[in-house]
Amino acid sequence: MQMIQHPAPVNLAVCTGEPAGVGPEVSVAAALDFLSENVQARLTLIGDPSLLNIPQGKPADMLSRLTIEPLHLAQAVSAGNLNIANAPYVLKVLDCAIEGCLGGRFDAMVTAPIQKSIINQAGIPFTGHTEYLSEKCNVSHVVMMLCASIPSGILGLNQSQALRVALVTTHLPLKDVPAALTKQEILETIQIVDQDLRNHFGIANPILRVAGVNPHAGESGYLGQEEIELIAPAIQSAKELGINISGPYPGDTMFDVGALKETDAFIAMYHDQGLAPFKFVTFGGGVNTTLGLPIIRTSVDHGTALDIAGKGVADSGSMLEALRLAYQMVKISQSATA
Repeated sequence: MQMIQHPAPVNLAVCTGEPAGVGPEVSVAAALDFLSENVQARLTLIGDPSLLNIPQGKPADMLSRLTIEPLHLAQAVSAGNLNIANAPYVLKVLDCAIEGCLGGRFDAMVTAPIQKSIINQAGIPFTGHTEYLSEKCNVSHVVMMLCASIPSGILGLNQSQALRVALVTTHLPLKDVPAALTKQEILETIQIVDQDLRNHFGIANPILRVAGVNPHAGESGYLGQEEIELIAPAIQSAKELGINISGPYPGDTMFDVGALKETDAFIAMYHDQGLAPFKFVTFGGGVNTTLGLPIIRTSVDHGTALDIAGKGVADSGSMLEALRLAYQMVKISQSATA
């Protein structure tokens, strides 16, 4: 008699974020919703148990797939009030998930928002999740990409449409962006986006569009030389590698609806060039994922929301979408290597 093989469970680690913010509450709420949808999933919430209150009356099967991995605060938390003493705790939560993913205990990690300012005030240089993961995973180049599904009816769309926006530079002052752009940096970003869309999103031949950095994409050099000297050569090199790519496009017209329907990812040169249009049309339902890592990581696309923390009104929708995307990426990756 042939044995029925059941799919292996997907184990996700959830970093519950800044303890004074909305991270712990949206982590719990989204975890319960997600587990009710996916019976093959198991979640581990990493953080102080005092912050992670599981409501009574939930099904036993669901709770059997939910674990709390305790890491304890340095000092008690008051919702909405940052405490510099707890800054190292936030990084310990991240380290626990990273080590678990690298060691194979977790299949992916999902991160709640953290407060960069309080970590830096504690004397720990910290630019953001993306850069921290790059350092901890010993990877020289990673890419920040935001993903969302735009509902039908928005922008005149007849059906829902995926929107993905990747960035060449991330958390830099605008004045530092031009100096940070090189042909190699742009080309590597393109290659990472193309590879991860194939490996983790199951897109066989990704179609990419790349923005310029200057108004009107430099207007043939009149408004800047970066497009001519850096961006266009990087795009040409990517084409020679077999990547389906076009550009550079003016940042203010790259995201037109016609392009949206036939593009798998847009690549912007700097943070707000890509994320301003993204967040305008995704209404807080986006997910941040870090490409180019040896592990899978997704995150919410919002901040700590200190003003509403602890009031029970925080929307867990972005965290739920981050869990869903991590799960999908794991399943696609498993299928590709099976």
